[in-house]
Amino acid sequence: MSSFTISAAVLMISRPWFIMFLLCSGPLKAQLGTTPNIKHIVVGRCFNYITLVNPSLRLDCEEIWRQFEEAVVRQSSCNVTVEDYNHMFYAMAQTWPCDRFLFWSKTRTLMHIYTAVVPHYWTLEDTLVGYMFNDLIWCGQEEDSGFDFSSCPDWSACRNHPVYSLWRQASQNFAEMACGNITVLLNGSIVNAFSRKSMFGSVELESLNTCRVDYVNIKVVTNLDGPFIESCSEGSIVDLIQILQSRGFRWTCTDNEETLMILQCIKNPKQASCQTCANSLSQIKSLTLT
Repeated sequence: MSSFTISAAVLMISRPWFIMFLLCSGPLKAQLGTTPNIKHIVVGRCFNYITLVNPSLRLDCEEIWRQFEEAVVRQSSCNVTVEDYNHMFYAMAQTWPCDRFLFWSKTRTLMHIYTAVVPHYWTLEDTLVGYMFNDLIWCGQEEDSGFDFSSCPDWSACRNHPVYSLWRQASQNFAEMACGNITVLLNGSIVNAFSRKSMFGSVELESLNTCRVDYVNIKVVTNLDGPFIESCSEGSIVDLIQILQSRGFRWTCTDNEETLMILQCIKNPKQASCQTCANSLSQIKSLTLT
């Protein structure tokens, strides 16, 4: 039996529940203003995280919220800097295990599927700050002591956007803590899979420490039906490799890793490139029934 067949069987048998994740995931809808009930959501997520996700943490969720609120309210929507969140991040300090850091850019859906099946990886969204604030929107109003629930500017409207500033600092902290072998997941079906304007290219890459990181393992994945635009030897990925080399990082690069292709095939089994996998799974099923 080929390694491709074995991998497919393991994914289908050991993680059947994640198929529902594939079918239910969809695009996020933007809110005009601060997410309604944001305090209940943030504090509730915090308690859920320290109770069920990582019970070893001993943190004060109410204090974290107070520091977050103090950073945002009574300020204009374009005047919240990364420094304004310093006290909040100090109140939620967290360490992360080596060899598990996963960075990504323009591969969000596949990243979630990948980490659901391969839980070894640890993304920013798996940290407390990522868990608490993921998919939320917020901004304050200078003349009031509360959040603005009617209108918040887009990220691109200003550099000191309250949401951007928090994620910028969170991304920097995550990258500075990265150690051992780290992984970067990039989309080979778009131009500029690696972009200096992305959070990975502008913040996380610059914050990686050559003394802490052993290898940067790049995984480039394309859509099953293309387009096949960039790869380890073509496009912006080459620029990324050159930057890593110039800074003294050791690296590897893989195009269309088998596991990543299988995950796409499970969602789109009728694609021509998935027939080998489908035939293998059919054979496995027939063998188990005999």
